[in-house]
Amino acid sequence: MKLAAIDIGSNAARLLITEVIDINPETPKFNKLNLIRVPLRLGFDVFESGLISNERTTMLIQTLKAFRHLINAYEVDAIKACATSAMRDAKNSDKIIAIIKKETGLDVEVITGEMEANLVYENHIAENMDKEHSYMYIDVGGGSTEVSIFGNGKLTAKKSFNIGTIRLLKNGVSENAWDEMKEYIKQSTKLHKDIISIGSGGNINKVFSLSKKKDGKPLHIELLRDYYKELSSFSVAERIANYNLREDRADVIVPALLIYINAMRWANSEQIYVPKIGLADGLIHHLWEELRTV
Repeated sequence: MKLAAIDIGSNAARLLITEVIDINPETPKFNKLNLIRVPLRLGFDVFESGLISNERTTMLIQTLKAFRHLINAYEVDAIKACATSAMRDAKNSDKIIAIIKKETGLDVEVITGEMEANLVYENHIAENMDKEHSYMYIDVGGGSTEVSIFGNGKLTAKKSFNIGTIRLLKNGVSENAWDEMKEYIKQSTKLHKDIISIGSGGNINKVFSLSKKKDGKPLHIELLRDYYKELSSFSVAERIANYNLREDRADVIVPALLIYINAMRWANSEQIYVPKIGLADGLIHHLWEELRTV
């Protein structure tokens, strides 16, 4: 069975097409067929004016039309399309979702921060790791960060915070928001020992790529601090030239590192694994579970 997930985020829209092989229903195989990312940057409008502009709306519609063509070409059996922080905050989101439905036939659901945290956890990475440790999922996006705590074989806490890379670039994150996140992480992890972090999002994937670490090896918090200091010392143009970064990655990678470092520091977590998962992967797993129970 072929499934498609569309994630309309604050920084980019992603289409993930996956084939699910379920010879053994208890352990289905999820094979990625294609992943496409388009940097629409809706958050740059929303976190400044509260609205998605006509220009970015047109870009979004064109992107989703292209996604629709690919979905048809792959003969996908089922689709799940969600929008996150920017669309949650946009005053004209209902109007845009109606246009999307009319122009593409896609039903886009604007999900809550809590649902976003649930979907990232749907990947169940921690359940397949060392049972001796507790784990903290950190999913950093353009508009929000989702934190989930996993210990003693179960999910013990999860919460979404309006702290994201584009919000930080737009000076849209208050000290109270940072304090709330700090207190939540400290309280949620105080009974857990040896917490290992699991990072998702394009920025931590890029940092992992820059580190030249082998797949499956963790990054140490001190390495993240080193990259934060190093990258902060360059302009966006210099980051593009020196690290071969796209412009839409070069500006957000520094605030992303700040979020990961703070979350890990507050949880006394020294290592972070980067398994190359994201919201789109969680959407695929969620859709698969929905179809299995029908």
